[in-house]
Amino acid sequence: MKTQRSTQASLIVVSLLLVASLGACATASANPDTATQPQTQTQLLTTNTATNTDTLLADLYDRVNPSVVSIQVRQPASAATGTQLPGSPFGQQQNPNGGFLYAQGSGFVYDAEGYIVTNYHVVENADQVNVVFSDGSSQPAEVVGIDPDSDLAVIKVDSMPAGTEALQFADSSTMRVGYSVVAIGNPFGQEGTMTTGIVSALGRTIASQSTTTDGGTFNIPDVIQTDAAINPGNSGGPLLDLQGDVIGVNTAIESSVSQFSGVGFAVPSSIATRVVPVLIDKGSYPHPWLGISGMDLTPAIRTAMKLDPSQTGVLVVAVDENGPSLAAGLQGSSTETQIDGVTVPIGGDIIVGIDNVTVHQFDDLLSYLSTNTSVGQQVTLHILRNGSPLDLQVTLAQINNKSCEIT
Repeated sequence: MKTQRSTQASLIVVSLLLVASLGACATASANPDTATQPQTQTQLLTTNTATNTDTLLADLYDRVNPSVVSIQVRQPASAATGTQLPGSPFGQQQNPNGGFLYAQGSGFVYDAEGYIVTNYHVVENADQVNVVFSDGSSQPAEVVGIDPDSDLAVIKVDSMPAGTEALQFADSSTMRVGYSVVAIGNPFGQEGTMTTGIVSALGRTIASQSTTTDGGTFNIPDVIQTDAAINPGNSGGPLLDLQGDVIGVNTAIESSVSQFSGVGFAVPSSIATRVVPVLIDKGSYPHPWLGISGMDLTPAIRTAMKLDPSQTGVLVVAVDENGPSLAAGLQGSSTETQIDGVTVPIGGDIIVGIDNVTVHQFDDLLSYLSTNTSVGQQVTLHILRNGSPLDLQVTLAQINNKSCEIT
């Protein structure tokens, strides 16, 4: 702001000097005794007002933008599922004559072999995928792996423009609220658009593209919230730190009008770096599953269950009859109570930790499972049952998700 005011002040001063100079010339012309050679050409003054930050961002854009692509897809209208993320920055337009949905998202180059990372909801049920690079060239792409549970997908092209480089991932767990970030993508079809902002919050949870057997949704943990502008067409593009490394994959926005309102979300690199290599290798990612539904302890629930007012953890509401937690002996809620006129389940086990890591809320449990465990791994749940501590050994199963099949 100080630089801007200084620049404005300089421009004002230059303008005043120019007016004064022209005034002197006019006076001189009117007075032959003091006439001098009249000015016949005005010299334009140029001032370099770029700050170090400006240069850093410009250099980052020049380096990264060739690795960010526009993804154009065609989806048969009959295959539309309507399962896009609420507020997903990914627009669709139906062709009433051809019976297709045409849409556009973003992605970025993962390696020199032509693999490109994007969102699952960008390529969901697509029968044609086309990739447009920053130089205007395009290539048809094949969907090689999808993961609705993390809203990630990998596509592949046979060739890329010369000099196209893969983007590198940074560790999203090192980010702090307030750190500067950059988003590059194709909002509203405007290719190669860069926006800037900060990390607004960390550890958010958003709904994934997967549903539970009882109609609920699985969630994506550790999501990064940013105020960098994300709009329709940005889905699948990178969220970057100021070194130009990927800290997240732009996925959704919180908005009542499906356009940016200051709250955007990105799947963190801590999840992407686990999922993407497996998608390339196997086509799908086996997410570990406890097979429970639960809720955070609230003051009212603590009172109803006669718990210590400071007790934290996850109340197990229900245990899936086909899940691994039932076999391990975990118990769901056994009774109900009325809280502010609403029926609330109580009486189940309370998960207070996993593998000696404290669980304060459900998001803590999701985060640990997502970043530290795999299918078939045995974990120790530390629980409270009727006020007494108890440890249970659970062998994690795989989420059964039919959406993971590539057709």
